[in-house]
Amino acid sequence: QVQLVESGGGLVQAGGSLRLSCAASGRAFSRYAMGWFRQAPGKERDFVATITWSGGSTYYADSVKGRFTISRDNAKNTVYLQMNSLKPEDTAVYYCAARFAPARLGDFTTTREDEYDYWGQGTQVTVSS
Repeated sequence: QVQLVESGGGLVQAGGSLRLSCAASGRAFSRYAMGWFRQAPGKERDFVATITWSGGSTYYADSVKGRFTISRDNAKNTVYLQMNSLKPEDTAVYYCAARFAPARLGDFTTTREDEYDYWGQGTQVTVSS
């Protein structure tokens, strides 16, 4: 079992920055690929960014590429999402997710929401214009 707790959300003006954190408890955090997803009011939850268990590879949604950066610190069991140049359309609840990555899959991750095993409770990000 892995428990995920997000923090760092809040209200920010357009053009500003926020850094989200996701603290994981449980065993073998370093064997989990980690992802960030978001859900705006009245919309489905969408992929934002993901990072492999080693931190060696990252992938982003086109809408955030160049503005957001995902990173992880396996010694601290934490994954981060640095969000710069925020726009009102980035307003959403942001969720952290974990997917176990067995060794046979190599440096694995996925952008598919249905392939993640564990989810946090979400943190609200509101960007005002």
